[in-house]
Amino acid sequence: MERQFEATKAQIDATSERIQARTGRNLILAILIGLVLGFAMLFSLIVIKELFLLFGAFIVFFTSYELTQALRRSGRMVPVIPAVLATVGMIPLTWFFGGAGQWLGLMGGLVLMIAWRVVETLLPGRHVSGRQLLRDAGASVLVLVYVGLFTSFTVLTIARDGGQWWVLAFLILVIVADTAAYASGLSFGRHPMAPSISPKKTWEGFAGAVLACLVGGVLLAVFMLQEPWWFGLVLGVSILLSATLGDLSESLLKRDLGIKDMSSWLPGHGGFLDRLDSILPSAVVAYVLFLLFA
Repeated sequence: MERQFEATKAQIDATSERIQARTGRNLILAILIGLVLGFAMLFSLIVIKELFLLFGAFIVFFTSYELTQALRRSGRMVPVIPAVLATVGMIPLTWFFGGAGQWLGLMGGLVLMIAWRVVETLLPGRHVSGRQLLRDAGASVLVLVYVGLFTSFTVLTIARDGGQWWVLAFLILVIVADTAAYASGLSFGRHPMAPSISPKKTWEGFAGAVLACLVGGVLLAVFMLQEPWWFGLVLGVSILLSATLGDLSESLLKRDLGIKDMSSWLPGHGGFLDRLDSILPSAVVAYVLFLLFA
């Protein structure tokens, strides 16, 4: 039994090493972490919607912190404490006050972050040029809009009647798009899609994602959202485009910052933003579709 156990373990390790050599990450560990996060999100959406506030605040906390740290390492001195407080604070503000709370959180957060940075520059030995201060303010706006504002659209959708099913639908489509593109690209990828931004993305992978999102969109529209089948095509294409754009945008951001991953907090995935890059812009698209068709 001991020899059999050691032989089985050796086979698993060898398979894992081959997968990691081909994919560039620990795929098995990445899948396990993805399942844990997925079940936590699913439970908070379906069982008690209010739990999603805690889940969302947890994700936003770490995402804003890691993005702020990445920007600071590149020389853009975004104030950490107000950045995290402002982005996390947009979650309850949006939940309790709707769109008014969303924009109040955005404007208040911008004032807090920029004022904090201006005061920092007045301290002895902390003076910077006006150009540097403008760069820091722009980076602060990026954190608050990219993480806080985009996430708040998910909260707006969930707060509506039946909105949790729309959030679940768009999250499933993002996962479908990412998985199909990954599998198709790994199996058939030959032609790079945007080699200067994301060398591993291929047109073959994108084609696989298109097919999967069209089928998935129709199934979700008919059986989950009780919408006509043609709306599933609209939903599938819209989420595919927003997810792809989000993925490429984050790759461009990381290239500009000179990093491979936002952090190493999620083994096999990188950082929280590396998993949310496709979800954040898709949240805005899903909310617009909800307003137009629900």
